[in-house]
Parts: sequence; structure tokens; C-alpha cells
Amino acid sequence: MGPRTKVILLASVILGTLVWLAVGGIQETKTYYVTVAELQQMGPSAHHKRLRVAGDIETGSLVRDGKRVEFVLRQEQLSLKVRYEGSDPLPDTFREGAQAIADGTLGPDGVFRATRIQAKCASKYEASPGTSLVTRRSPGS
Repeated sequence: MGPRTKVILLASVILGTLVWLAVGGIQETKTYYVTVAELQQMGPSAHHKRLRVAGDIETGSLVRDGKRVEFVLRQEQLSLKVRYEGSDPLPDTFREGAQAIADGTLGPDGVFRATRIQAKCASKYEASPGTSLVTRRSPGS
């Protein structure tokens, strides 16, 4: 085997390894966004997929127990029990009535095990009726 053949073979092995790592990394981090209805229709096939689901945190459902937080996401008339045991702190806007996005997997018991939570409170930044968020100064003032 000549030196040129060895270089081509080595380059092929390195390139193949990089492609394999890239494809594996993409598959591992791929997350599908689904609605609560779609998640419930997926059945057992949802247990092995990384998913993202959004909804409103149901009032009265938020339970904190050390690092574990449990709550119910409501989307239209459907609800989904969520358990978060991540190491990242929850956002300041995470509270009952707020909109939240849970990223994780659905367990066989029907509980969504979130590894990451995002939350927002849309009403916090909305203008009150009859007011404007933009303040304009008139010329000469």
C-alpha cells in the first residue's frame, strides 16, 4: 500500500467518523413540538421521543418539593401533568396562569418528565386598554 493510498484511507476514516458524530448529535438533540392533543394521540410511540409541549400552567396545580416541581399544563380543554427535576432554576415568570413550554419525554404513566422549562407571562408586557407603550414628545417640549 503506497503513501497516497494510506492518506486517502486515513482521510476517509476521519471524514466518516465526523459524519457519524454529526448525524448522531443531530438525532440526539432533535426535539418535536407537539400540542397536548397530538401528544395524547401518539400513544406509546411518544415514550421514546424528545418532545416540546406548551400550555398554560393550571391554577392550583403547582407543587414544589425540593428540586422537583409538578404542575399541569392546560391547552384548550386538555391537560397534561408535568414533572420537572432539572438542575437549572426555573424562570422568574414561572407561576400559575403563565404560559410555559416543557421540553422532555412522556413517561409510560402519562406524566411528562421535563428536563427544561421555559415560561413567559404575556400580560406583564401588554399595554393597559387606552394606553400606549410608546411615549412621544411633542416638538418644543
